[in-house]
Amino acid sequence: MNPVDLDTAWDVHPQVSIRPEPFGALLYHFGTRKLSFLKDRTLLAVVQSLAVSPSLREACAAAGVGVAELPRYQAALGTLAHSSMVIERAS
Repeated sequence: MNPVDLDTAWDVHPQVSIRPEPFGALLYHFGTRKLSFLKDRTLLAVVQSLAVSPSLREACAAAGVGVAELPRYQAALGTLAHSSMVIERAS
């Protein structure tokens, strides 16, 4: 699986519902009927800020992700992109 580009804008897929939970969140894709668990509240903050951020890098910074942690969050977003939970924003 290829990593997502940190300098590209991403959005939550329009058919995905996010339900925050004490452990993180549940994401449900109504089109594919897939369920994903976010086990990290910071990852939830990144996902929630995608729509208002010009890039994944900016969404991570807004959620308080440090430079050393970026590869971990980039990989997590890559997994969410692979399952169509998040999509690259059209220019």
